[in-house]
Amino acid sequence: MGKILWVDLTDGTFKEVDVPEELYQQYLGGFGLAAKYIYENTPKNVDPLGPDAILGFFPGFLTGTLAPLTGRYMVAGKSPLTGTWGDSHCGGFFGPEIKKSGYDGILIKGIASSPKIITIINNEKQIIDAADIWGLDTIETEERLLDRYSGSRIASIGVAGEKLSLISGIVNDKGRIAARSGLGAVMGSKKLKAIVLKGNQKIELEDKDALTQLVKEYNNGISTASVGSIKLWSDLGTPWMNDIVAKTGDAPIKNWGGTSAEDFTVENLNKITGLELDKFKEKKYGCFGCPVQCGAILKVPQINIKETHRPEYETCASFGHLLLNDDLLSIIEINELCNRGGIDTISVGGTVAYTIECYENGLLNNDDVDGLELNWGNSKAIVELVKKIINRNGIGDILADGSKIASEKLGKGAEYAIHSMGQELAMHSPKYYKSLGMSYAFDPTPGRHTSGCLDIMVGGPLMKPDGLFSGFSLPKKFKRPSEDRNEALKSVSALWQATSCTGLCEFAYFFQKYPLIEFIKSIAGWDITMDDIVKIGKRIQTLRQSFNIREGINMTKNKLPERAVGVDYVADYRVYCESFGWDPENGKPLKETLSELNLDFVIKDLY
Repeated sequence: MGKILWVDLTDGTFKEVDVPEELYQQYLGGFGLAAKYIYENTPKNVDPLGPDAILGFFPGFLTGTLAPLTGRYMVAGKSPLTGTWGDSHCGGFFGPEIKKSGYDGILIKGIASSPKIITIINNEKQIIDAADIWGLDTIETEERLLDRYSGSRIASIGVAGEKLSLISGIVNDKGRIAARSGLGAVMGSKKLKAIVLKGNQKIELEDKDALTQLVKEYNNGISTASVGSIKLWSDLGTPWMNDIVAKTGDAPIKNWGGTSAEDFTVENLNKITGLELDKFKEKKYGCFGCPVQCGAILKVPQINIKETHRPEYETCASFGHLLLNDDLLSIIEINELCNRGGIDTISVGGTVAYTIECYENGLLNNDDVDGLELNWGNSKAIVELVKKIINRNGIGDILADGSKIASEKLGKGAEYAIHSMGQELAMHSPKYYKSLGMSYAFDPTPGRHTSGCLDIMVGGPLMKPDGLFSGFSLPKKFKRPSEDRNEALKSVSALWQATSCTGLCEFAYFFQKYPLIEFIKSIAGWDITMDDIVKIGKRIQTLRQSFNIREGINMTKNKLPERAVGVDYVADYRVYCESFGWDPENGKPLKETLSELNLDFVIKDLY
């Protein structure tokens, strides 16, 4: 769209800034473009909850076009949870509306004197009092604002964000959530309840006919995994894997200390499968521009829920496998509570698991946990504890910032807090995906499975001879320790950074060949190669890493809880650093690497 918007909540002003084309060519969009602006405009050692902290909302480079599976946007800023660079990705329809409002990013700084909303309605920008909706949950907020601004798209925080929970997120479309990194707390600290967008701008296309033909061919040929007549992704969504990943050893069981064979058996798993969830499905749900539609809207009269988003696998595992809870209705209820409260289900689940293990081992008694019987699988108590965490009531006030901070405040049970620099690990195991340990420990946003992990990404067309993207291929011997594996660790990580910043959904890696270069050509008119794409990704990853180094963080010193790893993730990271041109002793990008990637503006900060 050629410009971004700055909003200063302290003085109530808006400022448009033109974006040179060379910045798109260097960073694309999403958290790549966000990293450039936030790095250069954020003071060193900024308080993430202070007025100088910047919160950015950036759609992907292709978001808002018809390019399939590119409807995503990213929220970015310094994470108050980990103290590192933070970004969180989200689908739905809010990202394209940023483009329709005329911008490739919205950057927010300052702190309002009282609760506010930002509205951009057909080019008219306002900061409006929000006292009447402060305290509402995200669905109530969205419905209230839709009454005022019909046809708009809304991103808001719930009670968790208002109360500065460091595991809170930002919600759109009543159930899509930019959940990780605690950025809902940053929004809450600014007293910003919601952003309301309704735009009429169109994206200029270089070759509309070529784009239309490419979209038609991709959508007509879309192929996803099937079992019999059931299309796993489009019929069951991510919960298709609820039972399978437990049987393979990928899903963490009993706070990472148990096994499916002994603790959460087939009998338990059969109660929370994708097929069981499908019994409540009213209709499919898909993000903007998605031919697969892996989401669903449920109706669950047994717990008086008329409409709710189907819980994703991560949520099912966080409140199922991790807690030995096979009560499917409770998982649906918790998902709805977390969507309304605006809080990360992965971190809440991990924090509940920490609390249960402390309780089971006598470190916490009934009085400590407000009288709850916090035994493994006690779904009623789990639901009540989640409510307390969202509202910061009782023990929930201690738990609302995640398990690491809770263990520090309580002075007990640190060994049961399974996290990376304060962020609970996602529901995939480094014991199954070896390179995931490196991602959890050392990615600039630690603890996240969506970070370009080699061993996760190669599960689909990426490893086939004709590849996922024309012009990109994996070295032949990448599966075992070798120079080929070292190169693959770097190239897949860099590739993922770049494709994410186009707005491309990670699930595209598991479907069919994707004409990325052709889409970029038809939309932007660029003659770009996959080597160029990988270099862009390397630049983005290096700038995110540089942000952490500037903040005084030596990522190489981070250690994961041993029970969650069981593999040598440090060795992988040393070769990863070397292949990226970073010092393996401290993760600092070398001067020559920064110059090669046009990041000379970073050198003065790191050297």
